[in-house]
Amino acid sequence: MAIEIAEPEEPEENLVWRIVKVTPETAETLLSQASANRRLDMRQVRALTESILRGEWKLTHQGIAFDETGILLDGQHRLRAIIEANTPVEMLVFEGLPKDVFSVLDTGKRRSAADTLYSTGAKYLPLLSSTIRHVLLFKTMPNDRWSGARARVSNDRILAAYNEDKDRYEEAVTIGRELSKHLFASPTAAALGYFVTTEAAPAADIDEWISGLKSGASLDSGDARLALREVPRETQRRGSKRRMDMRNQVVIYIKAWNAWVEPGKASELRLGRLRKGEKMPIPVELKFIR
Repeated sequence: MAIEIAEPEEPEENLVWRIVKVTPETAETLLSQASANRRLDMRQVRALTESILRGEWKLTHQGIAFDETGILLDGQHRLRAIIEANTPVEMLVFEGLPKDVFSVLDTGKRRSAADTLYSTGAKYLPLLSSTIRHVLLFKTMPNDRWSGARARVSNDRILAAYNEDKDRYEEAVTIGRELSKHLFASPTAAALGYFVTTEAAPAADIDEWISGLKSGASLDSGDARLALREVPRETQRRGSKRRMDMRNQVVIYIKAWNAWVEPGKASELRLGRLRKGEKMPIPVELKFIR
């Protein structure tokens, strides 16, 4: 059945739009104008600033907008980010919008990283996007908190990382889902631990590592896999049970892996949280000899 599409209405007579390279100086001028914007969220500004500095800014339909009297209706966070990054970027600038559109701006659902990955056809999208995000955090800020504005990872970075190494990410997600059934770690932590350790040591007997963690059968008392299996899922704190945060789960996974890859160090294994000032352990490397 054919679908009839109505002819679009004539645009507002005063509405003008154009693509503009907005410099930090221009952004300062635009922000100095009377504004009907929301209160500035500096976390959002920092996230946009870092995106600009990493070269991830893209021209989209989301730009800045002014009403017919010249009041800034939308775009203050983007303008402030240009100033903070001290870098010009191209964006759409709309002028002449009716004043009453302000109440309906930014009321749609924010696109998640899982939404961005939907077109790839991959499975377990929330877990996949979470795994990729935390792998990137592990590689760029291993010794910082993985929460808050500084830990935000753009959807573009997540999609690009997936496209660069999609087979390994999908494998890590599959393994992470399975291991989390037998370990204290969440699926994301298990997938992250699996990804970074097997990336560092592709020559290790990974199948033996996985099978030992899943079954626990015939493992000696000093086996790092048995120690990892016996880490409790919850920790006691002030009378309540709380799950370890992501970084500490990954810390314990890597410590066990390193002790298993280098058996001589297994006797030194202490599967605990990071102490104050202690850095994230680095996975032992074990490469194929050519």
